[in-house]
Amino acid sequence: MNLADPVLGAVGLLVAAGLAWAAVAAGRRRAAALAASGVAAGSPGRRRLSGVWFTIAGVAVLAIAVAGPAASVPVSHASGTVILAMDVSGSMAATDVAPNRLGAAKKAALSFINAQPGSVDIGVVAFQEGGLEVALPTADHATASAAVRKLTAGGGTSLGDAILASLSAITHRTVTVGRDGSAPNIGYWPSATIVLFSDGQDEAGATAGDNGTGADASADAAASVAEKAGVHVETVGVGTTAGTTVDVGGYHLFTALDPATLTSISQATGGTYHPASDASELNGIASAINLRLTVSHEPLPLAGAFIAAALVLLAAGAVLTVTRTGRVI
Repeated sequence: MNLADPVLGAVGLLVAAGLAWAAVAAGRRRAAALAASGVAAGSPGRRRLSGVWFTIAGVAVLAIAVAGPAASVPVSHASGTVILAMDVSGSMAATDVAPNRLGAAKKAALSFINAQPGSVDIGVVAFQEGGLEVALPTADHATASAAVRKLTAGGGTSLGDAILASLSAITHRTVTVGRDGSAPNIGYWPSATIVLFSDGQDEAGATAGDNGTGADASADAAASVAEKAGVHVETVGVGTTAGTTVDVGGYHLFTALDPATLTSISQATGGTYHPASDASELNGIASAINLRLTVSHEPLPLAGAFIAAALVLLAAGAVLTVTRTGRVI
């Protein structure tokens, strides 16, 4: 049990101790006076003092109540942090999912945001080549929705940077992977989840070469950081495996959904890959992703209970005093 103001409690208990000392001293003086007059002190005298002791006990309990007692109790919350990592690369302009991949992903993301309770903080990260943080996690879901609505397609994709940018938003500090691919220690965040909407096209990896530092390795390393921190990455595949062509910078490029890459990322972090080949399937993503409950210790005020107990003791003391002595005090 914790006390908000232990000084007040100590003062109140000193007052109660002083009253108890006075009651004992008065009882001894009365017993001495009776003995001097040849009358033996017995149980009737002690019964007359019982009301006083109830009153003193009430004062002591009231002193504890004034100190603001509180107990720490575990409370389960449907809470946590969710980062929506949105792929806004050029391939997300493909129309194999109506109206296009990004439009369908935005619609699903907004549906997901609306399905979450207010106790869940939601942030948004838009990623091209290098993760770009758009909105920090907040309980104000309107902020996250506004960030999603203003996204536009263009640029390349680095899945590894997307995960690292999402982890940076969760931890509120820059998260990077060492040159040797080593995963930094960013603490443990089991109540955080990354929901990555992408077609899986890791264009940064296509030009990285064979030096072991390409985007594929970066994605694996980033996933390792998330796994070590207890953060699940739920991947949502947007597009079709049949694919289509898209106009990027005046060139017609073929693009198709890469479920293998997205599945690898999700499995590495204990998450799940969610295929979504059309808008109707994307709309069901919100109910398919399970957020974890967290348990936090919250203070439970006990002053009310102590005040109630003090009132009972004070009332009992007053009743006993009136019925056995005929006096209110």
